[in-house]
Amino acid sequence: MVKVVVAGGGWSGCAAALSAAKAGAQVMMLERTDMLLGTGLVGGIYRNNGRFTAAEEAIAMGGGDLFVAMDANARHRGVNFPGHNHASFYDVSTMEPLVKKVLQHYGITIRMKTRIADIVKYGRKIQALVVDSGEVVDGDVFIDATGTSGPMGNCLKYGNGCAMCILRCPSFGPRVSITAKAQVKEIMGQKADGSYGAMSGSCKLNKDSLSGDLRQRLETEGVVVLSVPSNLARNSTLGKKACSQYAIAEYATNLVLIDTGHAKLMTSYFPLEDLRTIPGLENARYEDPYSGGVGNSVRYLGMAPCDNTLKVESLENLFCAGEKAAIIVGHTEAVITGLLAGNNAVRHCLDMKYLELPRALATGDFIAFAHDQMATKDGLRLRYTFSGSVYFERMKATLLYSTDRAEIGERVARTGLTDVYNRCLV
Repeated sequence: MVKVVVAGGGWSGCAAALSAAKAGAQVMMLERTDMLLGTGLVGGIYRNNGRFTAAEEAIAMGGGDLFVAMDANARHRGVNFPGHNHASFYDVSTMEPLVKKVLQHYGITIRMKTRIADIVKYGRKIQALVVDSGEVVDGDVFIDATGTSGPMGNCLKYGNGCAMCILRCPSFGPRVSITAKAQVKEIMGQKADGSYGAMSGSCKLNKDSLSGDLRQRLETEGVVVLSVPSNLARNSTLGKKACSQYAIAEYATNLVLIDTGHAKLMTSYFPLEDLRTIPGLENARYEDPYSGGVGNSVRYLGMAPCDNTLKVESLENLFCAGEKAAIIVGHTEAVITGLLAGNNAVRHCLDMKYLELPRALATGDFIAFAHDQMATKDGLRLRYTFSGSVYFERMKATLLYSTDRAEIGERVARTGLTDVYNRCLV
């Protein structure tokens, strides 16, 4: 039996575990906190702009389980807001238990509150992970989906300090990178000014702290755009955002609220005393991060050097997914990398040729383009997403962007990859 161990239970780790299990492996996933999904616990946006195309490609390739779960749990569909079209918002309050049930359906062993402390390595091969308790977890192949955020010291060094975000480093311990433990030099993303990292691109407000009228509008329409007084406009903070698809002028002069169960505020942080001067937000309270008036988590501080199959360089049996694999933004982006990493982890154990998604598909072009750009100095200062910024412009220019399900399915069929993630390889 092929044994795959996935470190990290965010969207990419869940997708990697799912993909490996569908390929026939015995899968164990280790998550340091008491909930899955990581930043997906406060995210909620998918199918906006080019993410629609990417999701439909994954579905056509047989990797649609998580997107089906999102669709089943959507609060709003087909919503337009500044810079974005046909977005769906899943309910962040109920998404995590649903995803856990999907993974358990495929027989995946999920170990919560299990933080990795070290690895056991011989030469270029990882033999086991060591967790905080001292237990040794062995495997044939490993997937690093530990992300690039935290711990608290990094948020202080590269951001505004620990803002008590959903990652909860003080409660469950800091993130530990398998790649770094294996003594592979990691890559650090940069802001536009050359400083390291990028600040998470949104906050979450308690919906009950909004005015009744504003709350009703939000729940009915899915999105509300509020004008920001000119003295509070925040052009200078846009370049700090991880989510560069929202670093456009409208987000400096407006506050965009999205209904994901809570009220998702599309800004990295906004001083609470200023926020409460805006009509409807007089009693506003942050839910994540709790100190969202002063900062947010800092990301892109530890990416793994990898190729387009997502195998980590200089190691024989380590793959990576999500932000660990590139300077990428979003749940959809995390899922498509996780699906690929999980499938290739099983192929590794069977001495099969690794799957590299072709550039004729948006998902394959996305991974290759991000890696190409990251090899340049300027490319390390950009962020890559299907929903905006430099890559969505490329999608449109190369005619890879589509909302036609039949067309997308035919595109996948031409590459010979229809249902590739549904095939048992073992």
